[in-house]
Amino acid sequence: MNKKLALIGIIVNNRENVDQLNELLHEYGDYIMGRMGVPYHEQQVSVISIVIDAPQEVIRELSDKLSMLSYVSTKTIYAKE
Repeated sequence: MNKKLALIGIIVNNRENVDQLNELLHEYGDYIMGRMGVPYHEQQVSVISIVIDAPQEVIRELSDKLSMLSYVSTKTIYAKE
């Protein structure tokens, strides 16, 4: 499979209800190279950056699952080849 490098940006609007989010990230943990989370207390949100190296189908699958969570906004950026 042809792997791609991508950055998934995630904004979490409800920090009390992140169990599903963490389960998804754990499920795809073999592909995740790094994760950085920043709580933004003033806006009551958290911003998470995920660096992932995986087949494009896997990246798209994770991104789609994340975007289905009601308290999450997400955007995926792929590295240029």
